[in-house]
Amino acid sequence: MSDLVVIVYPTEEKAEEVRKRLFALQQEYLIKLGDAVIATKSPEGEVKLHQTVNTTAAGAVSGSLWGLLIGVLFLNPLLGAALGAAGGAVGGALTDIGINDEFMKKLAESIQPGSAALFVLIEEMTTDKVLAQIKDYGGTVLQTSFDETKEQALRNALASAATTPIPPAPQG
Repeated sequence: MSDLVVIVYPTEEKAEEVRKRLFALQQEYLIKLGDAVIATKSPEGEVKLHQTVNTTAAGAVSGSLWGLLIGVLFLNPLLGAALGAAGGAVGGALTDIGINDEFMKKLAESIQPGSAALFVLIEEMTTDKVLAQIKDYGGTVLQTSFDETKEQALRNALASAATTPIPPAPQG
């Protein structure tokens, strides 16, 4: 069973830092992610999703390969590749993997313009080690599917970043 965590950060850059850190932790086998999407809200109120997987491009590549193969069989590989790429792109654009896009857009409408919400679908996690790695980034928990104990541990870890004083820059 996967868990969903949504954390709001003051900027898209901060959310991207955390997402990159989570990907690095995945390489260390401390977390297994099903999806990680950043939603931003423009000053005009428009919500934009920043996906890690471009399903349209992936569909176009896959479709062009299948189209090329079918085209070779019917002696027109270029036409087959072109039709396959077009069909694959359309299919990829209509595919929604991971977290539901409409759910993310609706929830992201509640964030302040200029801020970013990081949506993370967690399949497995070594909770204490992951929290230790992301706590310094801060953030505000918007929603989780964690049990109360895990959710409170997450909230406490992120809150500790807000109360930890930043050391002054060295003079020199």
